[in-house]
Amino acid sequence: MSRKKKHHAEHHEEHADETWLIPYADLLTLLLALFIVLFASSNVDQKKFNQMANAFSMVFANSASIFENPKVVPQYQQESAVPPRQEINQAFDSINLDIKKGQDYMRETSQLLDAKRKIDAYILDNKLGGELSTTLTQDGLMVRIKDSALFQSGSAVLLPESVRLGKEISRMLAELTQPVVISGHTDTVPINTYEFPSNWELSSKRAINFMKYIIAGEIRLKSERFSAIGHGEYRPVAENTTEEGRQKNRRVEILVQRTTR
Repeated sequence: MSRKKKHHAEHHEEHADETWLIPYADLLTLLLALFIVLFASSNVDQKKFNQMANAFSMVFANSASIFENPKVVPQYQQESAVPPRQEINQAFDSINLDIKKGQDYMRETSQLLDAKRKIDAYILDNKLGGELSTTLTQDGLMVRIKDSALFQSGSAVLLPESVRLGKEISRMLAELTQPVVISGHTDTVPINTYEFPSNWELSSKRAINFMKYIIAGEIRLKSERFSAIGHGEYRPVAENTTEEGRQKNRRVEILVQRTTR
């Protein structure tokens, strides 16, 4: 009987203290979380990154103390009312929001790129490379049209040949839902007529007329999506000292604005 009891005691002593598994499991979880954070770090601003780094530092420091002495009270219980795990959860919520914004941004970028390809194909098929151009920017999709493709010099009345172009632009915009800003631009050559006392009036009227035509076309577009503005000669894209530069500055721009940033 004494041997059996001794054997039972020895067998009981072979079971090591497994309390270390709890902080060890936490560390593994945190390592997995760290890889996720690194993956998403391109969308995290400095404040959120620092918040996450501080939370990790506190947890790792506390975990090390627990390894050395399981009876040590975690530091956050002494110094802070907010546990590191809660801080990490808050940081992850913020990161997840940033990731969603990034996904929405890429989805919208793909949509705008598709619209750009269609306009570019139209430009190529109709040999309009000298009249139209498209650019995808941080602000959205920009379609730039030379004034000679839409108006006569000093006029805000749309040319008959601009009808086909307007229809194509209208079809493209009908496939999108973003706000649209149409802006008119001139060169620095002054104008002073009864209808247009300055380039402000000319550029504004051109933008408004083209906007009205697009909205009221065969495909009815929601008016609340659109706005028009005239910049006169004050937003040049080239020097006004040459005729070539002035031709570039006389233009109408259509900006399909991004809704995600």
